[in-house]
Amino acid sequence: MTDLPATSEIQSSSARRPWYISALMAVVAVTLLLGAAWGFARLKSPFPFYGTAYNGNTVAAGFKGTDQDGQPYAFVPGQGGKVTALFFGFTHCPNICPLTLAYLDKVKAALPANERDRFQTVLVSVDPARDTPERLKEYVEYFGKAEGIHIPEPALAQVAKDYGVGYQRVEVKGADYQMNHTTATYLIDASGKLRVLWDYTQLPQVERVVADVQQVLETSQ
Repeated sequence: MTDLPATSEIQSSSARRPWYISALMAVVAVTLLLGAAWGFARLKSPFPFYGTAYNGNTVAAGFKGTDQDGQPYAFVPGQGGKVTALFFGFTHCPNICPLTLAYLDKVKAALPANERDRFQTVLVSVDPARDTPERLKEYVEYFGKAEGIHIPEPALAQVAKDYGVGYQRVEVKGADYQMNHTTATYLIDASGKLRVLWDYTQLPQVERVVADVQQVLETSQ
């Protein structure tokens, strides 16, 4: 059995150690401690999304309607394996809705080729009286590739409520009516959870929106 050094010998050895060695050892210890704390914080903290991040446990609401081809459509969160950009709008919208479709189309085009098929845009119409499936088909194909969904009332009101979306018919003097509505876009991951909300004013920053989508795609595999 090896004899352990006496306490006085250990103290003597420490006393002979140059001061800069002790200082270096202290710096290394602090660096390792801070590095461990940073790594733990990264594991606990969400990705710093450009849009507003959800807590990761909010499940998106499902809904049923008719798509732009006149076929029954069902959005079932967690089925289909796709990441979905969902927004509510209408085809007579003068600016926000067509630009939203155009920006999201640019986002999809900017994704790597192997990720594009896993990303889809879905437009739910808040104007079911005018937005027939035929009208939606013409609209979404003109401004980019997306799903246009018709949901009649009162089912539409419930779907909008599930997503916290407001919409209201507004009469316009000397013209047809318009619709006021929430302009947010909801990013839903492949497991059916709400991950990010973008305000309309954020969508022009396409590169930053793409980064959000890619992060969700990577964590939805």
